[in-house]
Amino acid sequence: MPHLRIATVNVNGIRAAARNGMSSWLDDAGVDILTLQEVRGQDEHLEAALPGWTFVHDEATAKGRAGVAIASRTPALASRTDFGPDDFDSKGRWIEADFLIGDRPLTVVSAYVHSGEADTPKQDEKWKFLDAFGTRLGELGSDGALALVTGDLNVGHRELDIKNWRGNRKKAGFLPRERAYFDRFLGEAGTEVSGVDGTVGTGLGWIDVGRKFHGEVDGPYTWWSMRGQAFDNDSGWRIDYHLATPALAERVESYHVARAAAYDQRWSDHAPVVVDYRY
Repeated sequence: MPHLRIATVNVNGIRAAARNGMSSWLDDAGVDILTLQEVRGQDEHLEAALPGWTFVHDEATAKGRAGVAIASRTPALASRTDFGPDDFDSKGRWIEADFLIGDRPLTVVSAYVHSGEADTPKQDEKWKFLDAFGTRLGELGSDGALALVTGDLNVGHRELDIKNWRGNRKKAGFLPRERAYFDRFLGEAGTEVSGVDGTVGTGLGWIDVGRKFHGEVDGPYTWWSMRGQAFDNDSGWRIDYHLATPALAERVESYHVARAAAYDQRWSDHAPVVVDYRY
């Protein structure tokens, strides 16, 4: 059946990714919409790396940091970067674009959540972002909409999502409070959800496509440190997501992590996450 192939990847700098093999992967991947995080460049760098593609792009306030984009074979119908309260700097971390899937409107988001650092101002910024994230999910997911939030969300939701979860329980990315946000994001819509940190909130009903597709298995991981033997030992984290509204999740045909065949074939420390959605 006809499908729309959507991939997300943290490129860890678009210029370096293009030099190191991203273009070759993309030529063969059959992707229709590509969401990118940590672009760390300007429009001209995206144009050079993605010839023939159209894109929308939001640079970070600080040059050479963050940056999100959505590239597509056909132009987006509209795009938005407004996110969170007016006094919150989300530049380079959230961009939305509207497309059609068949004859239905589809909103696609490229999001780059702060990595954070426990008990520091960096983590305070992450809490603010996750608060705004939940608010926007509630808005995007109303009335049976087709919406998809993709990106490097820098949180491993469950123990299945991190190889060395025991050693990371007090570190940013696997803090109980961070994981509890995802308990609410993915909890049954409108019901009372108890988070892993003991808090209680209302479920938003979004679907973690990767977990739904693969079930109760370790990973599959999407990020591995460039240091040591993490990649070769598959000692990774699953922090790159497709979060879909239920109506869109019903259209999933396939999901895979495009993990490089070998360490020296990597062009980012993240692997693309590729999903086909039926028209």
